Amino acid sequence: MHSIRCSRKARSSPRSRIGLAVGLLCIVLAGCSSIGPVSVPRDRIDYASAIADSWKQQTLLNVVRLRYGDAPTFMDVSSVIASYAFIGNLNAGADVNIGVPGGSTTLPDAVGSVGGSATYLDRPTLSYTPLTGDKFTRSLLRPIPPTAIFQLIAAGYPADFMLQVTVRALNGVYNRSNAGGAVRPADPDFYPLLDAVRRIQLSGALSLRVEKRGPDDTGLMVISGQQSPEVQRDIEFVRRVLNLTAGDGQTVLSYGAVQSGPNELAVLSRSMIEILRELAAHIEAPSEHATTGRTFANVELGADAQPRDRPIVRIHAGTAAPEGSFAAVLYQGTWYWIDDGDYDSKNAFTSLLLFFALAETGVQAQAPVLTLPVQ
Repeated sequence: MHSIRCSRKARSSPRSRIGLAVGLLCIVLAGCSSIGPVSVPRDRIDYASAIADSWKQQTLLNVVRLRYGDAPTFMDVSSVIASYAFIGNLNAGADVNIGVPGGSTTLPDAVGSVGGSATYLDRPTLSYTPLTGDKFTRSLLRPIPPTAIFQLIAAGYPADFMLQVTVRALNGVYNRSNAGGAVRPADPDFYPLLDAVRRIQLSGALSLRVEKRGPDDTGLMVISGQQSPEVQRDIEFVRRVLNLTAGDGQTVLSYGAVQSGPNELAVLSRSMIEILRELAAHIEAPSEHATTGRTFANVELGADAQPRDRPIVRIHAGTAAPEGSFAAVLYQGTWYWIDDGDYDSKNAFTSLLLFFALAETGVQAQAPVLTLPVQ
């Protein structure tokens, strides 16, 4: 919006007319130019970075809350609407006195005034959706579908890591569990089983096929192709430990603890809340928090502990805010963080985003209801 007021009692000089014209031209150009397109590269990166950082902090805070018996809460950023406005205003005026001698000290020869103002408004509208009801149940309490786990493995994600984090048991062979401070050691064959499956995956012999059998989709783990003697020994070891028959190399994936057929892989998968509780069990909580009953004592690894018994994500605790952390949160006066120099912990923690996506398979996202004022 531009407004110009000009009262003139005498002919102004050419220089003043040129100056006024230039000023008017600048205002017009500023009003006609668009600020929307140039903001896209900046806003997309800034908002994406802010949402990613808030996701890390929210997830870490919920892991900490579970360690202390507190309820987890999740809030999704459903939409971001950026709104900008630029308003400029210019006022100019001039008064010239006629008939006053040039050398007079009583009245000036001329009086002029120029004024302007500009207003820039940045009013983004952010929409948040709490994780409640059916979406909460499916996202946190529903076990991750076995087919979804093996789809990621077939896509190249490390099989040993995926199975160690998302699975409680494979055909009755149990993984290590630390939830709630009660440690259940892994069965002797579980960790060697993970190593063997990873080597088979790296050889290219492991794949997944999904077939329509009745109303449901059935996942088939396929082990095929000519393999080296070393890989063939791994395949035989996996079949022996999981009680699988050779057959045509196809194994039906199902959810459960024990197989119901000779060529079925029963996957007792974890839910997201179980995965978060497993991470919470390894937080390095201050010892006084356990003695006062706020939480359970830290899990201590014995002398015979294997490398896979170590925490998947190392979460530290202290009284001061950390420097150079990957993610850090303050909970009831204590700081908890993941060190930025711990790549394995960062990579494992980031993988939680994939697991959330797997847990939400088949869940329709609820669109937020927005009411925007007309300006």
